Amino acid sequence: MFIVVGLVFRYMLRMPKPGAALLLCTPLIDLALLVATVIHLNGGAEADFTHGLAAIYIGASIAFGHSMIRWADERFAHRFAGGPPPRKKAKHGTEHARSERQAWLKHLLAWAIGCACLLGMILMVGDADRTEALLQVVRIWSIILGIDFLISFSYTLWPRKSKETV
Repeated sequence: MFIVVGLVFRYMLRMPKPGAALLLCTPLIDLALLVATVIHLNGGAEADFTHGLAAIYIGASIAFGHSMIRWADERFAHRFAGGPPPRKKAKHGTEHARSERQAWLKHLLAWAIGCACLLGMILMVGDADRTEALLQVVRIWSIILGIDFLISFSYTLWPRKSKETV
């Protein structure tokens, strides 16, 4: 939400400094979400998928945040400030394969950060029965990460061909 509001301030309202300040607030919101989750669990709540989702969000926000903001910024700048057209994503060949590998590495970083948060929450609560759902999130996310690895790196072995060369 802060990203959209920050970009609106930056481009539509032509207030770049408040827009940048709002964009910088995004990690603070992420931190507040994590703290609220830990407080809720320490208050006696039984963990469920939504608590795990907070950790996934934190990991994804840290790993993908900069590139997501850059992606949105390019589009807002083009649409509302006369900026150049956004860069097109490679759809075939070695550039596409490289892009897929880089995206997987960001996913790996998100997974590592998210799992560290999840395991930290499990240790802080100290009750395996109440935090089983968090461990289940780690298991499921690990499977998803493995599937993403197979798909992402398959383009290295079998690059997508352009329609012109087929």
